[in-house]
Amino acid sequence: MTSDLPRNEELPLFNPHRVDFTCQVEAGKVPPIDAEADAWFLEARALETDPELLENERDWKRIVRLTRQAAERRHWKAMLNLASLYLDGRDPERGVEDAVVLVEQGMRLGVPAAYDRMGTYHMNGAVQGDVSQAYAFWQKAAEMGNPQAMTFLAEKLMATWDNPKEGFWANIPVGTKMLECAFGQGDAQAALALQYQYSDSGTSGGKNRAMRVLHEGVKLGCAKCAHYLQLEFDDPEPTKTIVPHRDKVRSERYQMLGDALDFNPSRRFPNLDKMLPLPPARLPPWDGKRESLMKAVMAVTPPKAVPEPSAASQSQGREFLDAAYDLHPTEDRTSDQYAPFAAYWRPTAPREALPVRAYLGAIAPALYRPGEAFVAPRYPDGAGRGAIPGIVWERLITVHHNHGAVEPRAPAGLMREVAAPEPRRSGTASQACPATGSWQPWLPMAHPLRHAVNQPWRQAWVTAGQRFPDPRTDWLLPLDAGELTWHLLHFAKPDHAQEKGRQ
Repeated sequence: MTSDLPRNEELPLFNPHRVDFTCQVEAGKVPPIDAEADAWFLEARALETDPELLENERDWKRIVRLTRQAAERRHWKAMLNLASLYLDGRDPERGVEDAVVLVEQGMRLGVPAAYDRMGTYHMNGAVQGDVSQAYAFWQKAAEMGNPQAMTFLAEKLMATWDNPKEGFWANIPVGTKMLECAFGQGDAQAALALQYQYSDSGTSGGKNRAMRVLHEGVKLGCAKCAHYLQLEFDDPEPTKTIVPHRDKVRSERYQMLGDALDFNPSRRFPNLDKMLPLPPARLPPWDGKRESLMKAVMAVTPPKAVPEPSAASQSQGREFLDAAYDLHPTEDRTSDQYAPFAAYWRPTAPREALPVRAYLGAIAPALYRPGEAFVAPRYPDGAGRGAIPGIVWERLITVHHNHGAVEPRAPAGLMREVAAPEPRRSGTASQACPATGSWQPWLPMAHPLRHAVNQPWRQAWVTAGQRFPDPRTDWLLPLDAGELTWHLLHFAKPDHAQEKGRQ
């Protein structure tokens, strides 16, 4: 029945006057990401968002193919992006209904962003619905942890009076909590909205917070944040400004970064403090060239190690696994005869005796396509006859062969590869930064918030002797500082060419 479909899920109506909001983090609610699928997804995103190419010059067939490959492995971001490609007509054989079905798959997996997307579909007519249903889905997405839904709804709640016809209400306390939760997850639009709330306090502390949140927004890719600070430092109004003084040089650098983000919104500048620290810090030298500024403030990553050939990488057929990856078990199980989705699967027999279970454990996991029949294992000699009954198939995901080494990943062109520093250094929140440079925070593979932290845009340029950023106070992320480790990715080295440049 169509009424049973996720698109028709009955949800509580949007309540703009709720008395509180509890921050949830989307990264802790989504399914585990298959590393090989993520590589395909990042490659597709690099092709899709290349600012040097016009839309009709992009290889849409390849973009769709790579995105579909990733989506078939239950890569939730790829599933939603593939839905957008279908709606945009990038695959002539797929359309609106295919897009909606993909989003429903994400909803069944508990992906908050899928609920946010379904709200949009109710609003724009991709499914039969209305404004009330759209807001109900957005409210659900925000409660589940989706930052985009939080920011959208929060901006509707930041008024001082209600006007439902115009789509805004007065609930600033809850709206602020939503914005802070979204900002903590890296949503740049939330930074822009937060600064208005902070600056409206009229206090020096509030204005300082507004300046800092805009600065962090620039790191997250907010072009409007950069241009806002550009104008503030260029010609501050004495009674309204959020910056401490006029600074034409700072203004010029913010303008260049804002222009770069206008041209390519996918850029991120996590090492912004290397070239553009907030006052009262002095600005470091710069040669005035756009290329050197972009290079200095973008994310960095160490060179990726060349993996040694493995037994699986030299196998044929379903058992083949690229040497760049290992396999990690998940909690997904199926007793079906057919693969429910593309993945590596391994047979288990919970009811069999130990020798049979050991025999199955030695069988190499095999890659199956969606709907492909599993090859039922047979009893080993002396243990029985025929196919082993009661087989339960265990899903495994690919993980990078380095087992959690600090190698942040992003679409091509958005990070700069640098030589690994020697000696390698790490730090924690309990100690002062031991060396000036670009530091990457990192959580272990088992941590539920690793996908919210182990990102290139979380990097920070930290000066020796300073403290490392605190997740709760600096990122507004519900994470204790002691849970993560900071790793030095790039030393600060004197640049004699820049020393001769202008201040």
